[in-house]
Amino acid sequence: MKLGLETESMHLWFQNNKMDIFSYIDFAKNLGFDGIVINIIKDYGLDENWGTLQTNDISHLKKIKKKLDEYNMYCEIDAKGFEVNKFKQICEVAKVLDVNIVRSYFPITKKLQNIAKGSEGAYDDSKITADFNKDEFLNSSNEIKKLIPMLKENGITLAIENHEYQTSKELVELINLVNDENVKLLFDFGNSMMAYEEPLEACLNMAPYVVSTHCKDHIVFKEDDIDYVCGVPIGEGNIDIKSCIKILKQHGLKHLNIEQCYPYCSTFKRDLGTGGVNSLDNGAFKIEQPLFDGLKAMQYYYPHEVSNDWLNKLLELQKIGVMKSLNHLKTLL
Repeated sequence: MKLGLETESMHLWFQNNKMDIFSYIDFAKNLGFDGIVINIIKDYGLDENWGTLQTNDISHLKKIKKKLDEYNMYCEIDAKGFEVNKFKQICEVAKVLDVNIVRSYFPITKKLQNIAKGSEGAYDDSKITADFNKDEFLNSSNEIKKLIPMLKENGITLAIENHEYQTSKELVELINLVNDENVKLLFDFGNSMMAYEEPLEACLNMAPYVVSTHCKDHIVFKEDDIDYVCGVPIGEGNIDIKSCIKILKQHGLKHLNIEQCYPYCSTFKRDLGTGGVNSLDNGAFKIEQPLFDGLKAMQYYYPHEVSNDWLNKLLELQKIGVMKSLNHLKTLL
């Protein structure tokens, strides 16, 4: 299987100006990856409209494409929402970069005021808990259908992700409502956990529709009486990665994209039992210890808000984590 690396895997490097899209491509190539996935969502230190891509300026895009061609690497895009005008712009970018898979997800927002810290949702309110409405989620099928002519014209498959709130069955229900060959699923190995669903169960349900992945590993821990899902390098968590890969291969998937969400923590987004898991005690939900003394769970993703010492420590650990993840995945394959 070909292997790709999603920019989120090095989010600290992008957010703190230690890396740009060009040095990232070099980084991925030097490690032996076959492709990259560019996350275009805004966050701390990133472009408001184009995230780690930086800009949709045509000369900038052509430079990226030239480097990708030199390295013979594929490219995918990770976006958010289903807004028509944004997708018109995304399709223009995709045409230059020869992208044929675009990930997106149903954005669940929460109105926030006077929030300064990223850990409190200042940059991305999807990182904090909001209310999930299944009817609103399924009604997004109408928004998605409006994109279909554009997707077909540009040869793009829209891959809808299980993004922390949705169970696999709800995702499949949405796909059946849309019912089009240009709209499939992206399986994130860990995100179903936030809806109390075992990753292996989610994989079984989603696999027939999956065209791309975010391959990652998670643990669960408790801090100050709050339960968290926490990203770790692949192989250091409790997700049955090997079984998930086997299922995806059986359904014809030809490549895996690593999205190592480390260091990162998330709260649970649905009620206990929603996805079939009723207790935190075994499988992927086995309780472990927090990763760092002196750093709270919601500070893992934005350590610059704590100190430069923590930032520098986690920058190095993130890079090492990508290498560990790749090496472990290769042993499984």
